Amino acid sequence: MHVLVVGSGAREHALLLALRRDPEVDGLSIAPGNAGTAAIADQYEVDATSGEAVTALAKRIGADLVVIGPEVPLVLGVADALRAAGVPCFGPTKDAARIEGSKSFAKDVMTAAGVRTAVSEIVDNPANLDAALDRFGPPGGQAAWVVKDDGLAAGKGVVVTTEREAARAHAASLLDAGHPVLLESFLDGPEVSLFCVVDGETVVPLLPAQDFKRVGDGDTGPNTGGMGAYTPLPWLPDEVTRRIVDEIVKPVAVELVRRGSSFSGLLYAGVAITSNGPAVVEFNCRFGDPETQAVLALLDSPLGQLLRAAATGELASQPPLQWRHGAAVTVVLAAENYPGRPRVGDVIHGADAPSVLHAGTARRDDGSVVSSGGRVLSVVGVGDDLTSARESAYSAISAIRLPGSHFRHDIGQAAAEGRISLQP
Repeated sequence: MHVLVVGSGAREHALLLALRRDPEVDGLSIAPGNAGTAAIADQYEVDATSGEAVTALAKRIGADLVVIGPEVPLVLGVADALRAAGVPCFGPTKDAARIEGSKSFAKDVMTAAGVRTAVSEIVDNPANLDAALDRFGPPGGQAAWVVKDDGLAAGKGVVVTTEREAARAHAASLLDAGHPVLLESFLDGPEVSLFCVVDGETVVPLLPAQDFKRVGDGDTGPNTGGMGAYTPLPWLPDEVTRRIVDEIVKPVAVELVRRGSSFSGLLYAGVAITSNGPAVVEFNCRFGDPETQAVLALLDSPLGQLLRAAATGELASQPPLQWRHGAAVTVVLAAENYPGRPRVGDVIHGADAPSVLHAGTARRDDGSVVSSGGRVLSVVGVGDDLTSARESAYSAISAIRLPGSHFRHDIGQAAAEGRISLQP
């Protein structure tokens, strides 16, 4: 099986590494890729947002399966173009990808499916903003204002704040840019990322993970695309994971089928484990980054066969997934000034270690690997438990040199020290 992966980040690097372990995968390609993926797959330039361009490439290289990593090509319908050309694709249709591309659509689906989520309100007129803010956040009993871009924002369109002016400023900036604003009630409790491979009404969950959105230690600073993740979650009982599948993911999958928007691909549920049980924070229509890097490091089952089964309507016949014992931790190395406009073009030393996955990297003509984006590398540590996995990840990242770079020092620390617990 020849697999073409679409994307250029550490998520796609992790997908390639996992696909390479599948004995039925005998060819790997990536488009457009990065400096790290070039070492393990044939690399092609392509406009990843063009269904015509991706389909033409898949046909030209004889891909038996296309795996789309990022959300933008999915929301724009690249998977539809591939399927229309008879190329098996792991990734939802444009219609189903609205579960991530439109938060208002996702809220409507959850309401119809009876799924618990935050109370919300869409604001699309600046004249209505102040009255809406008064209905959410302090002093009305909520812990904070939650303000979101209704569309795609690469993980950085959300502000959670106790300061009304900060909430108002973010909402006003979105409205000024022509983006509707979603206001939500605050959900208490720790958050869980649960990836599920979905084929219509068939749902196969992967290991639950937890990611870290804020740029600084102790969850300080602005939101980012993700600064690290770990899996599994020692504080999350298996029963709660089953509840997320049975009470959230399966009902949403069934509702999408009912609407004629059947989901085929990776459905990512971001869930808060509140005092009243699991409640949805958001849905994504693809593998999340940086959780994918940790989750796939522990997968023993053949990934290519799993994704092909979902893409061809045969997921229900797959055997139960097998997982490696232990834990995995991902720590993201970011460029100076990220999540603002990042400094790029600096030479990276130590980026070729096996535990290092590339994201914002490129290779110069002289062979040097240089930074080319905000989240530059993901370093993955694996161990018998969370403590040893953290030690492995931080030992590896300490050997990397990139001027001005930064990373969080507390990925998975609270869980390793037993400081996360569910409310009774």
